[in-house]
Amino acid sequence: MATEAVPASSLRSGQLSPPRSHEVPRAPEVTAGPESEDDTPPLHAVDVALRWNESKTTIWKVLATFWCGFVMGCNDAAYGAIIPYLELSYHKSYAIISLVFLSPFVGYTVSALLSNFIHQRLGRRGVACIGPACHVLAFAVISSHPPFPALVIMYMFVGLGSGIQNAGWNVWISHMADSHEVLGCFHGFYGVGATVSPLVATSLITKAGWEWYSFYYLLTGAAVFELVNATSAFWAETGSRYRQDHPSAPGREAGGSLNHTRLSLTYRVTWICAVFLFLYGGIEVAIGGWIVVFMTNVRHGSPFASGMAETGFWLGVTLGRFVLGFVSPRIGEKLSIVIYILLAIALELIFWLVPEFIVSAVAVALVGFFLGTIFPGVVVVATRLLPKHLHVAAIGFAAAFSMGGGAVFPFMIGAIAQAKGVTVLQPILLAMLAVALMIWGTLLRAPTQQSPHQV
Repeated sequence: MATEAVPASSLRSGQLSPPRSHEVPRAPEVTAGPESEDDTPPLHAVDVALRWNESKTTIWKVLATFWCGFVMGCNDAAYGAIIPYLELSYHKSYAIISLVFLSPFVGYTVSALLSNFIHQRLGRRGVACIGPACHVLAFAVISSHPPFPALVIMYMFVGLGSGIQNAGWNVWISHMADSHEVLGCFHGFYGVGATVSPLVATSLITKAGWEWYSFYYLLTGAAVFELVNATSAFWAETGSRYRQDHPSAPGREAGGSLNHTRLSLTYRVTWICAVFLFLYGGIEVAIGGWIVVFMTNVRHGSPFASGMAETGFWLGVTLGRFVLGFVSPRIGEKLSIVIYILLAIALELIFWLVPEFIVSAVAVALVGFFLGTIFPGVVVVATRLLPKHLHVAAIGFAAAFSMGGGAVFPFMIGAIAQAKGVTVLQPILLAMLAVALMIWGTLLRAPTQQSPHQV
């Protein structure tokens, strides 16, 4: 009868209710307002979660996010291929050229503050419009070979666009059924872009005689398609619809969305994931950004062969995301990340200690393979531990930290390499992996499928 339907609906709506009805026929009176929704993990909603292939419209939306990931990957991996040519073109030192790594951090920081506000006011349509538009603007200006200060400013816009999309699409996909697998594919397309980009850029520059900035003609075209495709796919996803789907998040004024960001920062898991992803993003982009210089100067490879070593790294990242995305849920996301980091440390030691070009190229590709699926795993763990209405704010903050790490650490390595040589790359990467492992170890002790303790 109706007495049994009440607790069931209470569970489906995400309200906190006792594990059993305790023979109380009117359970809704036990709820404690919006805060009580915080303690129900999204895992309970798997049976009614959106499936990626349940309609043509949903498939279109998913594929649109995949293309966004592809464009972000193309941009992030292009740094490694063009860094040597930026040095020649602008006659700047490693330390100054490394500002192109650091400047997107400004954009990522702004995106962390704006992501929840954009969702509340404009919905996912806003994410689909603003993120790609930032890419179009930046890539178009970079393709004109601007002065170096303008180049640095444009990379800030790249960071803003990527940060907004990274938060929005990771959260949207993480609420789907089979979220780890779909997230693996989303990040896998990022890896496809990161694999193709240095391959195409290196080939065009070294074989076809293109200038480094001419490669951005291609990225501008890809970003225009990204803008048109994503905006069309998510046009119906307005701010009012988002607020309807997330009634626990007020968002009727700017202060409401900012309060969600502040509230998400009171959860220990938000900070653990953010600091972990800060290191992870730094490791990934530092390898991709400096591997060409390292393989050329230290392993004495040709410019083309060294560019192919970077391609091998991003290919490893891509394959890891597509393949290990189906393995990690069976091992358990928390444990699998520990295993992948330990394997990456072992391979990084081989990369450092065996001074052979081929061995280094294979080792760095395998490092990419095991690192690749870590980001999706962290997102899945975070969405299971955090309240649903804080997902955009918390994961947006953590994702911005990840991209911030991808900006700060390559810049630091460039500054150190200016003084000590690019051989500092390997010991720094090993230290970062070890610290990341220790940070993740603190999350292993957190209660499973419970809201983390507030700090």
